[in-house]
Amino acid sequence: MDHGRVNPGFRLNDQGITGLGHIYYNALEPDLMQHALLAGEGVLGQGGTLLVTTGKHTGRSPKDKFVVRRPMTEHTIWWENNAPMAPDAFDALREDMVAHLKGRDVHVQDLFAGADPTMRLDVRMITELAWHGLFIRHLLRRPTRDELETFVPEFTVINCPSFKADPARHGCRSETVIAIDFQSRLVLIGGTEYAGENKKAVFTLLNYLLPEKGVMPMHCSANHALGNPVDAAVFFGLSGTGKTTLSADPARTLIGDDEHGWSDSGTFNFEGGCYAKTIHLSAEAEPQIHGTTTRFATVIENMVYDPETKALDFGDDSLTANMRCAYPLDAISNASATGLGGHPKNIIMLTCDAFGVLPPIARLTPAQAMYHFLSGFTSKVAGTERGVTEPEPTFSTCFGAPFMPRRPEVYGKLLQAKIASHGATCWLVNTGWTGGAYGTGKRMPIRATRALLAAALDGSLVEGAFRKDPNFGFDVPVAVEGVETRLLTPRDTWADGAAYDHQAAKLVQMFADNFAKYVAFIDEDVRAAAIG
Repeated sequence: MDHGRVNPGFRLNDQGITGLGHIYYNALEPDLMQHALLAGEGVLGQGGTLLVTTGKHTGRSPKDKFVVRRPMTEHTIWWENNAPMAPDAFDALREDMVAHLKGRDVHVQDLFAGADPTMRLDVRMITELAWHGLFIRHLLRRPTRDELETFVPEFTVINCPSFKADPARHGCRSETVIAIDFQSRLVLIGGTEYAGENKKAVFTLLNYLLPEKGVMPMHCSANHALGNPVDAAVFFGLSGTGKTTLSADPARTLIGDDEHGWSDSGTFNFEGGCYAKTIHLSAEAEPQIHGTTTRFATVIENMVYDPETKALDFGDDSLTANMRCAYPLDAISNASATGLGGHPKNIIMLTCDAFGVLPPIARLTPAQAMYHFLSGFTSKVAGTERGVTEPEPTFSTCFGAPFMPRRPEVYGKLLQAKIASHGATCWLVNTGWTGGAYGTGKRMPIRATRALLAAALDGSLVEGAFRKDPNFGFDVPVAVEGVETRLLTPRDTWADGAAYDHQAAKLVQMFADNFAKYVAFIDEDVRAAAIG
């Protein structure tokens, strides 16, 4: 494509953007790589990867994310979770960012968010950095050339890392800002080079728009049985719970690893790529993901590497523990070509319990599933943050609170209705600790987790015997082939049963205290499923 000319259907002046330098319109991967390297944005790595760093921002900045408060959003946004921005502050931010871009080159990618054509969002990404254009080209879905000829954006995202916001003028918190205006259908991102802000901004848009269409947006991975898209499963989970690892099962087809929708037609991936953590990534444990780290045009973000050989150090987290790689979904050999699956037969809710209390797997009733979905429990462990000396609970409602613009009950009721309509079996899977809390016990064996998931997904687990958990009330299998029986009863793995009881009572109370804020908004059956 000609990167100096503007496509006839491409009018940046619709957003008041004029006086730019070159506009690189829908450049392909080789050109984006070349632009990034010539601009000094990154270094060429082994296999033709792009090695980049993101400066002081090595993760998202949730406290710098805002939604413009207008009449259309006044009663639809969960304001306790989403910081408001005044319309005049947003207008000033847009004016100043556009002025800052004058004379600068930009990279434009017109992309789809959503594998289901009837539900997708057409997004125009305008990025100051070429590697951000490469990143989002991997992560969203790429139109054909014919589709680009008639492409009309429904939302536009402008990402300008060199722009520094003024809190006094722009109504924000710092020089970093992510501002979403649903009325002007515009997202402005400034003051951060962390690429994940691009994809999560689009995810936030979908989380707001899709519930109005009866679609459940989900922070989850998904797969289906080989040759049988109808036999689908989704895996909810926060960072570090194994969402990407456990869904990348060579015995099943990967639909996607992070963001999906559940419509009346089934499951569909929002994305066209993966953004995988690389800390301690192993060629033995995760060969396909590891293989992408030497694949042409993979973006390697915030990884330490040998300055001469460019060999990556997967154990060095001196830049950040949140080091990642971004690549298109077709880099995974068993990935779905369509990004579509049937209605989930199994719903897996992943948690990393550093308290060592929860069993490795439990079957949930629909009411219990909504309870644990709204709770969104995982835990921090000692040593991960200054001042953390013992496991700390983290409750992120809907397994993704930072990306949820609507109230949690909206998503909870949607999920409840989908489960009721399609009869999904729900499971809670603990990938955390057993035999004691973090520091005393050990991490749940991955082989046991995989064996339990395989039994759940092939239907054999539901045929076995179950016991009622005395603390949480869900059903726990008493024996599963290939899994040490003692693991299924967490108290038996502890050297001191009384210590387990004390820890369990403590965790139950944490759940109850967290859930108190939802009690007024939920149905009686879910209220009855609440513990404590």
